Amino acid sequence: MSDTNYFAHETAVVDEGCSIGEGTKIWHFSHIMADCVLGEKCNIGQNVVVSPKVVLGNNVKVQNNVSIYTGVICENDVFLGPSMVFTNVINPRSAINRRSEYSRTVVKKGASIGANATIVCGNNIGEYAFIGAGAVVTKEVPAYALVVGNPAKQIGWVSEYGHRLDFGFEGFAKCQESVQEYQLMDNKVSRIK
Repeated sequence: MSDTNYFAHETAVVDEGCSIGEGTKIWHFSHIMADCVLGEKCNIGQNVVVSPKVVLGNNVKVQNNVSIYTGVICENDVFLGPSMVFTNVINPRSAINRRSEYSRTVVKKGASIGANATIVCGNNIGEYAFIGAGAVVTKEVPAYALVVGNPAKQIGWVSEYGHRLDFGFEGFAKCQESVQEYQLMDNKVSRIK
């Protein structure tokens, strides 16, 4: 596709009417459906489906075998692990058309969702949250939260670099990989430096 500002493998299907940002790469056997928006420098792995009206921000990494259904919005710098799953209808039935009932799910900036995790529709993922591999998210996930299990439960907090934060008695923590500092107050984490 020489007239585009993105790369699509020859086996990828890119429908008319979608918007794809500069530097985005779409790999083998993936399908980008009409009316979706992919930001700049995204990487769409093998065998990925991006449904109509999905919005992906800049630098979103989608690993192999992920389906992103209508109603999903991923902000900048989101990571979607291999074979993770989004849903978009809370009570699907094959014989009943529920297209008018699609729920919205927002994955906020910098969040990571591990391999084989499931995000039940309508449950937003906070900024820089980390969803462990195989987790089943059935409720909202706060910013910087680390959640694991089925159903997913919060077991800690992570930095913007993805490292666990150890909050001392006074409610402050430092990231082991950067100079970033965080504060825990009223069960919410914020970056202070």
